[in-house]
Amino acid sequence: MQKRFFLCATVAVLMLAIAAPGAAQNWKPVRPINLIVPWAAGGSTDQVTRVTAAELEKALGQTIVIVNQPGASGAIGTKSALDAAKDGYTWTAGAAQDLGAYQTLGSLSTNIKDWHLFLNVANIQVIGVNPQTPYKTAKDLLDAMKAKPGQISVATAGVTSAGHNAMELISKATGVKYRHVTYDGGNPAVVATVAGEAEVTTQLAVEQADMIRGKRLRPLAAVSEKPLELEGYGTIPPLSQTLPGFTAPANYFGIFVPNGVPDEVVKTLERIWAEQIVNSEALKKYATSRGALFNPLYGDAAQKAVFPAVQLNAWVLYEGGKAKVSPDTVGIPKP
Repeated sequence: MQKRFFLCATVAVLMLAIAAPGAAQNWKPVRPINLIVPWAAGGSTDQVTRVTAAELEKALGQTIVIVNQPGASGAIGTKSALDAAKDGYTWTAGAAQDLGAYQTLGSLSTNIKDWHLFLNVANIQVIGVNPQTPYKTAKDLLDAMKAKPGQISVATAGVTSAGHNAMELISKATGVKYRHVTYDGGNPAVVATVAGEAEVTTQLAVEQADMIRGKRLRPLAAVSEKPLELEGYGTIPPLSQTLPGFTAPANYFGIFVPNGVPDEVVKTLERIWAEQIVNSEALKKYATSRGALFNPLYGDAAQKAVFPAVQLNAWVLYEGGKAKVSPDTVGIPKP
C-alpha cells in the first residue's frame, strides 16, 4: 500500500512538472492592465505603444488602459510603474536608453536590469527644420550654429529624450552649441517647430513623418550612418555624409515590466512576443510608414541590444554636465 502511494505521488509530481511550463505561459489577467506612457499623447512612445497594446489585448483577452503621465523626461510615469504593486497589472513604456539613464541623472533610482524589456521597434532621430529657415542641408545648419553659438533653438522632449540625445551627440562630434527648448513629449516639440517656436527639432522620424510628408518640416539628415527611407517622402541622407565617421546606436523602444511581478506574467509576455508580436502586421506597417525598424526582442537579447545606446546616452549626459552620477559607479562603463 505504501509502495502504491509512493508511486502515485511520484506520478503526480511528474505530471505537475510537465504541466508547469505551459501553465506559466498562460497568465490570464482578470482585470484591465494599466500601461503608463511617461510622455505626452501623440509622441513616439505613445504611437507605438498603442499599436502594441492593441495586439496584446487580442492575445491576452483583456483591456489595456493607456495612461499618459508625462513629466521629468519620463521619470514621473516610470516611477509610478516602479512603485505600483508587483502584481503584473502595471507596466510602462518608452525608449530603453531613457530608462537606463535615470539613475545617472539622479531622477530615479533604477537601472535597465530592474526591468523585463519587451522591445518592438528601433527609432531613428532626424534633423528637421522649419521650412522658413534658410537651412537646406545639415552643413548649412552646423555652420550657422558655429557662427551663432547658443542662439539657434532646438526643440526636444527634454533631457534624456531621443531628440536631446541626438543633439548632444552632434554637439560632442562638432563642438556646436545650441539653445535647448523643451516640451512634454516629442509630438509637442515637433508641432512647436512647425509653428515656428523653434527653428530645429531632432526628434524621431516617427514623430516628424507626417509633417515631412506634408512639407511642413524639411528633413536635413537622419542622425545615423545610414540613409533613412521614409514612405511617401523618399530618402533622408545620413549625418555621416556630412560628418564622416559619425555613428549612433539603435534607439530601441518597447514595453517595460518591473522585476518582482509573478513569473507567469513574464513568461506569458515572452510567449506572445515569440509567437505573435514578431509576426505582427500592424507593427510592421507602423514601422514601414513611420521610418522605424521593426525588430521585436525580449529577454537577454533585448538587454544586449539596448545596452550600447544606454551606455552612450549615460556618458554623453554625464560629460555634458547634465547628469549628477558618474555612469561607471552604477554599472555603466565608458564606451
